[in-house]
Amino acid sequence: MSGDTTRAEGATAMHDLVIDGTALVAGVEVCSRISVDNGIITGVSRPGVYPVAAREYVRLAPDEVLIPGIVDTHVHINEPGRTHWEGFDCATAAAAAGGVTTVLDMPLNSSPPTLSVRALELKRSCASNKARVQVGFWGGVDASNLGHLHELWEAGVFGFKCFLSPSGVDEYGSLTYTQLRDAMREIAGFGGRLICHAEDPEELSHGAGSVGSSYRSFADSRPASCEARAVTKVIEAVRETGCRTHILHVSSAKTVDVIRRAKAEGLPLTAETCPHYFTLDCDHIPDNATAFKCCPPIRDLDEQDALWQGLVDGTLDFIATDHSPADAAMKSGNLATAWGGVSSLQVGFRAVLTGARRRGLGLADAVRWMSGNTARFAGLADRGAIAEGKRADLAVLRPDAQFTVDAKQLLSRNSISAFDGMTLNGVVTRTFVAGHTPCVRADNLVTRP
Repeated sequence: MSGDTTRAEGATAMHDLVIDGTALVAGVEVCSRISVDNGIITGVSRPGVYPVAAREYVRLAPDEVLIPGIVDTHVHINEPGRTHWEGFDCATAAAAAGGVTTVLDMPLNSSPPTLSVRALELKRSCASNKARVQVGFWGGVDASNLGHLHELWEAGVFGFKCFLSPSGVDEYGSLTYTQLRDAMREIAGFGGRLICHAEDPEELSHGAGSVGSSYRSFADSRPASCEARAVTKVIEAVRETGCRTHILHVSSAKTVDVIRRAKAEGLPLTAETCPHYFTLDCDHIPDNATAFKCCPPIRDLDEQDALWQGLVDGTLDFIATDHSPADAAMKSGNLATAWGGVSSLQVGFRAVLTGARRRGLGLADAVRWMSGNTARFAGLADRGAIAEGKRADLAVLRPDAQFTVDAKQLLSRNSISAFDGMTLNGVVTRTFVAGHTPCVRADNLVTRP
C-alpha cells in the first residue's frame, strides 16, 4: 500500500494489527486507531501520541480511508462444473482486489446446482481449498426438491433462490406461480427466506424473436412491465404465506413502485439492485455488445433515476453485483443468443461509488448499501462496520483516486466486462480478511448464523 508499514518491537501486550489513519466509523470519516486481535476488532479510538505495540503496524497515507469490507450477497462462482466460466480461486481473488471480503455464492450456474445437501457439500469442498475471502452459499429451489428444503436450511444455506422464468441452464428449473406458493409455504414453515428472479414467463414469450442488434431492442424484449407483473404476483404470494421474500436485481421504476407499496403494508419483503443498472444505460451501449447483456436488461436513464431514488428512500435495501461471468464462447454472437450476465465482482463497488459521487452522495452511502445493509440482510452481525467486536474484514481505499478499468487486468477467469474502459473512483490499496492479507484459509467458509 502507499502508506508506511513497520513492525513495533520491544513492547508488551502486543496487538496482532494496528491501523492508524482515517477510517469510516459509524458513517463518518474520522482519524482513528483500529486495533485487531485474533481476527476481531478490539479497539476503535483516536490515535495516541505514543507508538503502539503491534506485530504489524499500518499507517494509512493521507488520501487513504479504511472501510468495512464489502459484503456481496449475489455472486455466481460456477464451481464445480463450469470453472471455465469462473471458479473459487479467480472469483475470490477478484473480490479481494475490489475490497470485497464476503461473498454469498448462488446455487447456479455450478453443476450440480445447490439443490441438495450433497451438492452443497461438494461445493464447500471445492471452496475450502481455494477461497481467499469469506464464502457462504445460497440453496436453490425448483420442482425437483420441493418438500425437501428444510434439510438444506439445516445444513446452513442462507435461503433459497427460485426463477419464475427459464434460468438459462437445463439442470435448474423455474417454478410456476402455484409451485411458488408451495415453496413459500414450506420455507415459511421453518422461518427461511426465498430469493426470487422475477420476470413473468408469459410476457417474456411475447418478446421472443424481437431482439435485433441494438441493446434497446433487447431491453424492449424484456420490458419493465414483465418484471413488475411478476413481482406483483410474488407479493400476492407473500401476503398469503407470510414467507420472508427478497426480490433480486430490480431494474425498473415500475417494480420500485410495486415494492414501495408492499413495504408500506409491512410485508416481509426486501429488494436489491445492481451496479450495472445504476451506472450504464441501454441507449449508450454499442450494437451487439454482449458484455452488457443481462436479465433483466439494463434500461434507460429515466429508469436509472428511479432506481437511485428507490435506493435513497429505502425502498431498495442494498446493492449486490449479480456477478455472472462466462467464457468468450458463451459471450460470442449477438444479443439474442449470447449468455446473459455481467462480470463485475472486482469493480462493482467502485462503479457505485463513482455514480454516487456524481449525484451528490458519497463513500458512506456506497459502503452502507454494499456492506452494512448486505451484512444485515444476510444475518452476518459480525461484519459490515468498523466497531469493537466485529470481524477485521477491512479494505483500504483511495476514494478520490481514479483508475480506468482494463478487463484484461481483472482477476476473474475471463477478461470480459461491461465496465471495460470506464474511469472509476476508488483505488483499493489493501484488503484484510480477519486482519490478514487474503489467503486460502480453512475458516473462510461461513454458514448462516
